[in-house]
Amino acid sequence: MSEPDIAQKAPYVEELEAGTYWWCACGKSKNQPFCDGSHQGTEFQPQKLELTESIKVWLCGCKHSCDKPFCDGSHKKL
Repeated sequence: MSEPDIAQKAPYVEELEAGTYWWCACGKSKNQPFCDGSHQGTEFQPQKLELTESIKVWLCGCKHSCDKPFCDGSHKKL
């Protein structure tokens, strides 16, 4: 399996409304941290994030988190 592109070595802090979001797993999206379809033709697939309430989240920017789509601090080891 190939490695994702590192979009940034820090989380994306987002205030999100309840709803469905698609987190970019490949790192190629121009709409980080969300998918814009740039993964087409790769082995990567976006990850669905469903929220039932408005919440502040820290989404992984380095694409190496073990708790995807959330940041777990993996960017500190890259």
